[in-house]
Amino acid sequence: MPNRNFLVSLFITLGLWGTTVKPMLGQALVPHILQLNSAQLEQTGLSLAEEAVQLARFQQFELALSRAELATELAPNSQQTWALLGSLYIQAEELEEGITALEQAQEIDPSNADIRFVLGRAYFQKAEYGEAIKQLRAGLKFKPDSPGALFDLGNAYYKRGKFKRAIDQYEEAYSLEKNLWPAINNIGLVEYEMGNVDDAIRKWREAISLDSKAAEPLLALSVALYTKGDKQQGFAMGEKALQLDSRYADIDYLDQNLWGKRLLEDAKRFFATPRIQETLAQIEDLPPSSPSQVSP
Repeated sequence: MPNRNFLVSLFITLGLWGTTVKPMLGQALVPHILQLNSAQLEQTGLSLAEEAVQLARFQQFELALSRAELATELAPNSQQTWALLGSLYIQAEELEEGITALEQAQEIDPSNADIRFVLGRAYFQKAEYGEAIKQLRAGLKFKPDSPGALFDLGNAYYKRGKFKRAIDQYEEAYSLEKNLWPAINNIGLVEYEMGNVDDAIRKWREAISLDSKAAEPLLALSVALYTKGDKQQGFAMGEKALQLDSRYADIDYLDQNLWGKRLLEDAKRFFATPRIQETLAQIEDLPPSSPSQVSP
């Protein structure tokens, strides 16, 4: 689904975005560090965490990580610094380090739902779907009305083959956020994998009605229609979808976006047609739009 930067939302939740911690002069840190008491050290750590947030905002993740690491040393009892460090590691795809830091934050603040939600996403990225489900469900006990977490939980159930449970989570997520077309889209993915093609088609049409610029449900619908024999409408919709975002012509990208085996096989046949091959040749240099199945 549209790539909502979970770091930003997490920083806001943890109170690290736009904090008013008074910065300390960097050049004064080293020569006077032995004179600082624990409260001053913690304040310095939180100040460094704020700097890390600002650096991450401008995509300077390496610099952000170095400050976040120092922040945890200076403020080791702050769940904010550990959660920040863990989130930055995950953003850098260093999942083991990220999980370790987030677990430290969770130990300090076990009732913080957002930390558990990010942990759930990290375990999902590691394909440890059972642990992802565990963390997401634990977080939802503290914050049940979280459409993003419900959507993530649906994805984890889907990857575990628990299709009915996945649909239930997507439906609940959509009931909380009516413009969340990816939840409707993913119900279509599940229905198609279950062999309920007509139900899947209805869901993709519904997702398109929510966002006419959403490339994924449009492409999924085009593949389904082509496979059912409605080739002309399938081609027309497929061309429009690929013009919106040509990355969806990559089977690996579709797999990452949770397309099931049945739909992937049908997509391969669709992409192999001369008409779609010609379309791709014409649009391969177009800039991509936003990705569609990253967690909200």
